[in-house]
Amino acid sequence: MAHFGALAVAALLVGHALAQTTDSTPTGSADAAAHPWEFSFSTYTYIVPNDQSYLSPTLTADREWLHLEARYNYENQETGSLWIGYNLSVGQKLVLDATPMIGGVFGNTTGIAPGYEVSLTYKRFELSTQGEYVYDTKNRAGSFFYNWNELTYSLTDWFRAGLVSQRTRAYHTDLDVQRGLLVGVSYKKVDFTTYIFNAGWTDPTVVLGLGFKF
Repeated sequence: MAHFGALAVAALLVGHALAQTTDSTPTGSADAAAHPWEFSFSTYTYIVPNDQSYLSPTLTADREWLHLEARYNYENQETGSLWIGYNLSVGQKLVLDATPMIGGVFGNTTGIAPGYEVSLTYKRFELSTQGEYVYDTKNRAGSFFYNWNELTYSLTDWFRAGLVSQRTRAYHTDLDVQRGLLVGVSYKKVDFTTYIFNAGWTDPTVVLGLGFKF
């Protein structure tokens, strides 16, 4: 009986030790190992008055600090660009997210481009901006600063509205800096936004944005 009791006590101690070892494994680490990357895909349909309409798709991949991005028809039509950046985030109530990047541009425009993506969020307000300066290696006069800015307010978790501006050479209008309004809706990981540029100044340009996260 004494021998049997000793075996039972030993079994209980081993079981307790194994349980502690299993419970000490962080759940977050397992989730991070299962889903190390975050991806997004978006495409913007530009409906340009008196000019050719076109699509501009963007694909991003993020893992912790690393940011990778591919764009097409952004710097110019029939032009692609590849990017690498560093993700930074600070703050709790007032949150600043910033990603400095460097990219290569190839196609109708060819060059090297330092760039950035920055957003500042406070409650239901968000100010976001992205920009790049393309050093055109084929034609110095083709170097240009591209910029896109949004200021939005989320009326609900799925509906937002705000102001937008952009500076681009992918198409041409009478305005160097285009400005307008935006309205966006989202459902789970899908987002749809309508932008109307230059209404009241010249013939409006409409941009339809559709994005997915996965």
